[in-house]
Amino acid sequence: MAATAARLGSVSTFEELLAEGESVPVAGWDFSWFGGRATEQRPSWGYSRLLGARMAAADVALDIQTGGGEVLEGIPYPPRMLVATESWPPNLAIAQRRLRRLGARVVQAADGACLPFAGGTFDLVVSRHPVITVWHEIARVLRPGGIYLSQQVGAGSNRELSDFLMGPQPPSAMRDPDRSAADAEAAGLNVLDLRRAELRVTFNDIAAVVVFLRKVIWTVPDFNVERYRDRLAELHERIQAEGAFVAHAQRFLIEARRSAQRRTANSPSSDQPS
Repeated sequence: MAATAARLGSVSTFEELLAEGESVPVAGWDFSWFGGRATEQRPSWGYSRLLGARMAAADVALDIQTGGGEVLEGIPYPPRMLVATESWPPNLAIAQRRLRRLGARVVQAADGACLPFAGGTFDLVVSRHPVITVWHEIARVLRPGGIYLSQQVGAGSNRELSDFLMGPQPPSAMRDPDRSAADAEAAGLNVLDLRRAELRVTFNDIAAVVVFLRKVIWTVPDFNVERYRDRLAELHERIQAEGAFVAHAQRFLIEARRSAQRRTANSPSSDQPS
């Protein structure tokens, strides 16, 4: 704590802050480094609490794109069988170590690819901030009556930061909550809950901005410090003058159930990718 206080109490130059931002490890999905450097409001629905309750009631569960397993690790009562997927090798190794105590099996699976599991395997599938959601694959691996629970990044999240660095950007229709709900229904899922939240995000120094952009790579997809040095310098001056840079994160919660009704002979099987 004393070292942190001393660091925050010192005055660092722009170049020193850039160097610090570039030196911070960004593997995993742990945001504890940002303490005192950046803040983000949390959605009112409490994803971790909902996740814990659903996991405690599940028998066989899957966490898609688990990152370093930081969120899944917090569940108090794991199901009988727990599996997680992750695409990025550094995160995969972290998740395998972190989730060992839960008895979870962590497998590598590319984002957006077919899931490496048989149809109808899971009674619960979850994902927090997935890069991409392949709805027909979720429907395929769920058992009839199974639940999908996900907190996702909404369209235009942290748009103020993206626009400052890249100029005005159109929000992605792929991250629109209503489109996600329609895609879920089209895949054979019944949407049970859909909630939205806009959350205040503050960056207190340019190092926090750099670490955030290196970690949350979809905010500015081609980000590196040299490419955006001039814009980062302008942003640094703004933070120095105003005390912080404020953006707004968009989040939505979606919960859906695979239909428990038996399909007719003329209906496409949800056990195969569409």
